[in-house]
Amino acid sequence: MQALGLDVLFKGSNLLRLLGGLLKALEISLIAVALSLILGVLFGILMTFRNPVIRALSRIYLEIVRIMPQMVLLFLVFFGTTRVFGWDLNAEAASIIVFAFWGTAEMGDLVRGAVISVPKHQYESAFALGMTKSQTYFTIIIPQAIRQLVPLSINLITRMIKTTSLVMMIGVVEVLKVSQQIIEANRMTSPNAAFGIYLTVFVLYFIACWPFSILAKHLERKWSS
Repeated sequence: MQALGLDVLFKGSNLLRLLGGLLKALEISLIAVALSLILGVLFGILMTFRNPVIRALSRIYLEIVRIMPQMVLLFLVFFGTTRVFGWDLNAEAASIIVFAFWGTAEMGDLVRGAVISVPKHQYESAFALGMTKSQTYFTIIIPQAIRQLVPLSINLITRMIKTTSLVMMIGVVEVLKVSQQIIEANRMTSPNAAFGIYLTVFVLYFIACWPFSILAKHLERKWSS
């Protein structure tokens, strides 16, 4: 175990510290996911409107999210806005804001794609029955779109969990930050600690994300049959 650097895990509370760091990463990602799901559904429905102003603003928002790296957004929100506007924003709150900003755009685009994929005659039939636009959306279109949306949104959750590793760059003590601290503290006594610690982090992330991946595949098979 010493050759692989795994002995470091059993020194003091190192393993518990890694688990605590993982829980912090999961906490940030799941709060951001919850916000993204709610705001993304609203944004996605808004994107289906034919209003040119709404379409233009939506396109600009999506392009900003797609072009700008999440790390740059983290630096901009945490280091930039706090200095410019002088507000007190801690690293965890900044991380949630950035990931919710990113997730809302991604989720909105998924919702838009799922909604517009519903055949046009479904709308026409609903309107012929005297249903309003809101009734059509919430009783006919949205339930059909959910079948396509749920597996894709689950994949978004796993992507967000993995990407939260970036928050260490603004000082959040999550699992990678803890890993670096442990490796540095044992640099002299356990020169192979980096391999063992990062291997453990790999396993922890796999355990955290694998159930979501299995659930997404199961739903895809179930609803495509």
